[in-house]
Amino acid sequence: MENNKLTKSDINKVYVRNLFGFQWGWNYEKMQGLGYAWVIMPALKRIYKNNPEGMKKALKMQLGYFNTTPAMSHLIIGADMALEESLGEKSEEAVSSLKTGLMGPFAGVGDTLFLAIYRAIVFSIASYIALDGNAIGLIVPVFACLAVLFLRYKFTYIGYNQSKKLAVGFANSIAPITEGAAILGLTVVGGLIASVITYKLNLTFTLGEVSLDIQSMLDKIMPSLIPLLVVLFSYWLLGKKKFNSTHLIVVIIAIGMVLGNSQGMLDFVIGLFSK
Repeated sequence: MENNKLTKSDINKVYVRNLFGFQWGWNYEKMQGLGYAWVIMPALKRIYKNNPEGMKKALKMQLGYFNTTPAMSHLIIGADMALEESLGEKSEEAVSSLKTGLMGPFAGVGDTLFLAIYRAIVFSIASYIALDGNAIGLIVPVFACLAVLFLRYKFTYIGYNQSKKLAVGFANSIAPITEGAAILGLTVVGGLIASVITYKLNLTFTLGEVSLDIQSMLDKIMPSLIPLLVVLFSYWLLGKKKFNSTHLIVVIIAIGMVLGNSQGMLDFVIGLFSK
């Protein structure tokens, strides 16, 4: 098993790949999933050096949906490598849940720190200095970027070392890791359902002077009920054989067009029965 232990060279290869190739292959189905799999491949090759089937299984799992701030991804990938190294094939569920649970919160923190605050402060200062004709205004962003590169390097090892300690401690009992990461992941996904899907029924029954808003009734029963039903319907469709995310997008667009065009007809029919 010693030959399967990650070396500093392996971890550094993953770090360099992350800098240049993390966003490669970005697409609307997996987003950064393809780049993530390519980035972590040197580590997987070492861990599953004598286990081709394990390598295939791990790589297939790593190709799943992933999306977070690139700078913060180093922490997740570092933790991922440690779990894979310590638990082998048993780490599949824990790694998958870990990625799902952390990518959202880390994206929120990372986008704020690295894309909003960092850029605004650094380039505002640099621009102000450059306006006075001072060449330091050109140098400031360069050193700031180098500082971020160093921070991303440290993030890789922080994620790896901290997760390695956790994984070794639970090597004989993976359930707490899996359960905790799964709960976090489900909480994040549940929050996304209510915030991202915003379809509402624009139907109102009128009886004399009394108007009854269907959407308000549904919200009283269960807020975001329709978004939840949309997700459950999508999940059910994806469970069908030979039905993938591309097919799902087409179906959702078609349903949206039909419902959008029929909304006026429904209002007209309801108006007839409400008089």
